Amino acid sequence: MPSPLAELPLRHLTHEDVVACADLSEDRGWPREEHKWGLLLAAGTGYGIDAPDGKGLVAACVVTSYGPGLAAIGMVLVAHRFARQGVGRRLMKDVLQKWEGTPLTLHATPNGRPLYEGLGFATTGRAEMVMGHFQPSGPAPTVATRPATADDLSAILRLDTEVFGQDRTHMITRLPAFCDQLRVAEDSVGLVGFAAAWPNMHTHVVGPLIARDTETAKALVASLAAGTDRPLRTDVDVRHEELLSWLRASGLDSVGFNAVMTRGIPALPGDWTRRFAPLTVAAG
Repeated sequence: MPSPLAELPLRHLTHEDVVACADLSEDRGWPREEHKWGLLLAAGTGYGIDAPDGKGLVAACVVTSYGPGLAAIGMVLVAHRFARQGVGRRLMKDVLQKWEGTPLTLHATPNGRPLYEGLGFATTGRAEMVMGHFQPSGPAPTVATRPATADDLSAILRLDTEVFGQDRTHMITRLPAFCDQLRVAEDSVGLVGFAAAWPNMHTHVVGPLIARDTETAKALVASLAAGTDRPLRTDVDVRHEELLSWLRASGLDSVGFNAVMTRGIPALPGDWTRRFAPLTVAAG
């Protein structure tokens, strides 16, 4: 007899589980995103429950730790044939127990938000996903950008830690291999922004997007768009109204909103005024 779902063991996922995770994404109508799953399982801690019949995963998620001050939960998925049987809540309870004492954050869809509220998460922000072929609109941004080099890495890490509010060296140092473009903006004093564009199915995702101000953010996005024929996709903090208006005017349409939720802290650390978009909503 198959084990009851509540008794199936939770195990750590590894890079060998990328295909199974992508299958789970596809099962729920999400893109397969094998490239992203590979990054998350390499830089974070994946958790999964194997199906009792040996056919794939019942459920999965990934936790990306940024030290004792913050960890991000993402890619919380339950296979369609096991939906509405309490598996998602059970998975989250087990994960929360393992990370008890660490402040947590996640991006929640409207469907997932009630589950997380019941587990002690509170909505502390909102992000808008926009996507489309970029077509320059209005005056060209005046801030100069250039491709990042290996010599920029230390400055990128310093700026990112200052703006993000936690050390995510283990994520940022993977960007050169993970993304197709990594660009920086600088003035006479030093680095004032950086952004990456990484491949995700038929799009290029812009993230992270860290910038001194909106004009710098626009320049970085425009320079990334000039280097690809794919549609751009990004998730922007809704408080950055000027950037979102410019992106919509430049051909990117709104495709949805996520609630930014936290548990154990009243808001995300760092400087939101310079944090325009996450690397991915799955990892913050």
